Amino acid sequence: MSVEKKESACQSEHGDLLRIGEVARLCHISVSSLRHYEELGFLQPEYTDPLSRYRYYGPRQLETLNTIRYLRALDTPLTEIADFLRHKDVSRMEALLQSQQQAVEEKIREWQRIGQKISRRLERLREAKREPLDTIRLVRRGPLRMAWLRESLRQPASQDMELPIRQLEREQQEPLVFLGKIGLSLAQESLVRGRYEQYDGIFLLLDEADDYHGAVEVLPAADYAVVCFRGSHHEAPQEYRRLMAFLAAQGWQVTGSAQEVTLIDYGLTNSREEFVTEIAIPVQKG
Repeated sequence: MSVEKKESACQSEHGDLLRIGEVARLCHISVSSLRHYEELGFLQPEYTDPLSRYRYYGPRQLETLNTIRYLRALDTPLTEIADFLRHKDVSRMEALLQSQQQAVEEKIREWQRIGQKISRRLERLREAKREPLDTIRLVRRGPLRMAWLRESLRQPASQDMELPIRQLEREQQEPLVFLGKIGLSLAQESLVRGRYEQYDGIFLLLDEADDYHGAVEVLPAADYAVVCFRGSHHEAPQEYRRLMAFLAAQGWQVTGSAQEVTLIDYGLTNSREEFVTEIAIPVQKG
């Protein structure tokens, strides 16, 4: 008897059964997935032809398959699906759904947090684009949450900062680019003595909601002299000179380390002409 005739005879004998390909099309699932579920012991065919090895599925298997697909859509682990299918009852399904509901709620909270971070990143980018350049301003800032890596750096290029940044990132669950702003610190003593090329550390300026695993320092609210300019760290010394001359003329005194942050750099553009860097120096009236 030909394979076609054997198949026809089998379908006559099991008229209410569907072949594996028909089940795959009907349920929008791949044949390989059906076979994988069979290997895992989740879904055994109602009948397998001993000669052709064709698999046939009935209503009972379709109901089980719907349950599997539903639980997989909820990201239920395969081990939990296996346990449920072995000991299927209403109470187990209720407990499984409660567990998945908690997982979904946690994911919602996480995506809301990510959405807030994206909003803050967009806000920073837009602020950087509209900041007045070469204009010294006095602004009130803080309190500021900061993580520090005290390391001496002399006019670092971007590649010089990679290793220290990785040290700050080492214990974190998220990459630093997702946590806050990376910047360079210029000590108060260096500012007063006019040494504008020797930085004393790298800092991470954290948002209020950032979860940083490590030592965090909180700087109190303070007045800052702020300037934004075209360029990066190599162009900063002349801006420090201009800032310090302005402060001396206006009777302001430096009260702490300068914070230097590139707002627009190679991470956002290939053109150095578009780079924007900000320097902020904490001050008080003398």
